[in-house]
Amino acid sequence: MSISIGVVGAGQFAPSFLRLWSAHPDVREVSLTDVLPDRLAAMAEQQGVAITYQSFEEMLDSDVDAIAIFTQRWLHGEMAIRALEAGKHVYSTVPMAIEADQIARIIELVKQTGLTYMMGETSFYYPSSVYCRDKLAKGEFGRVFYCEGDYVHDMDLGFYAAYQYSGGEDWKKTASFPPMLYPTHAVGNVLSVTGQHATHVSCIGVQDDRGDGVFDKEISQFDNDFSNATALFKLADGGVMRTNEMRRVGYPSHLRESRLRVFGTEGSFEQLATTTVWQTKEGAEDISHLMETSAGSLDDADLANVDPALRDAFRSGLSPVHDRSRLPAEFDGLHNGHEGSHHFLADDFVRAVADKTLPPVNAWVAARYTLPGIYAHQSALQGGVQLEIPDHGDAPA
Repeated sequence: MSISIGVVGAGQFAPSFLRLWSAHPDVREVSLTDVLPDRLAAMAEQQGVAITYQSFEEMLDSDVDAIAIFTQRWLHGEMAIRALEAGKHVYSTVPMAIEADQIARIIELVKQTGLTYMMGETSFYYPSSVYCRDKLAKGEFGRVFYCEGDYVHDMDLGFYAAYQYSGGEDWKKTASFPPMLYPTHAVGNVLSVTGQHATHVSCIGVQDDRGDGVFDKEISQFDNDFSNATALFKLADGGVMRTNEMRRVGYPSHLRESRLRVFGTEGSFEQLATTTVWQTKEGAEDISHLMETSAGSLDDADLANVDPALRDAFRSGLSPVHDRSRLPAEFDGLHNGHEGSHHFLADDFVRAVADKTLPPVNAWVAARYTLPGIYAHQSALQGGVQLEIPDHGDAPA
């Protein structure tokens, strides 16, 4: 079965996935839409996309099989709901949504319709996650009781430019997006390994003091002045997870913006910016070379609208722990990104729709990666009070 995919949003992520889906042997057609006609026309020409729609509504009314949402992060939930209601399969960039009721509605629609929903969480495919899942399956961690996941990305390293590109003249209103409402790189990195879900959270937010109009409640569309936040979660098996979402931090996020640490009774795994170690009671092994996903060229037309400080994330190869054999041969030589995840994300969505199977980060898993951040932010607004996190259960067999 071959499928057609309509991409919504001609932004910085779109070029990589337009190329991958256009090359995929089970995708017969790729189309594109954007709210900015000039940007739409330019990207369609650059990427060789023959079919464009003048609006999201026009794309929903078309016969396209699937919608891929690459819009601003606070729009994902509403757009996914509308696409599912229109009978379309959905691929959504992160986060799934920023409101708990939107997440519940997406799951309800997937149950009712049998349509595919997949959230494009990159950390599921990071070498760190792949390596740790293998170690856990072999029993080498023993019982995992504590994990840490960080998304450590300073605003100065490319985010100002990214928000200006997506937000236009009023970009400061949206550049204040609450850190814990973008939780999935930190939460998903941990939960993709353990398979657990968070049941309770206490979170502390750090009020910003830069004074440049970003993270300023008087300007913020989200009434937010937290630039950094740290959350402590209780997991369903009694274990503990801590996550950090940092936007003001002296750290080289272009080298590694997401970091994972997993501690078990028999073994542990820890990452820093340039070093990764596997540890047991007998000693420590430097496994940094297994995490390497050397980047390709950072100087090409697809990256023209991406700030130089962000380009490393958009260009990577595969690591020694990635299974290249499961990817389409047509992906050979095509750009990858975010620690080798783009190729797997693009293929997993097509496989789920074409083969009528559940993708790894399906609606139920996506909810478990996203809801913890929504409740963490609410906890921070209440001074760190512990809150219970609702759970929608496992995906149906």
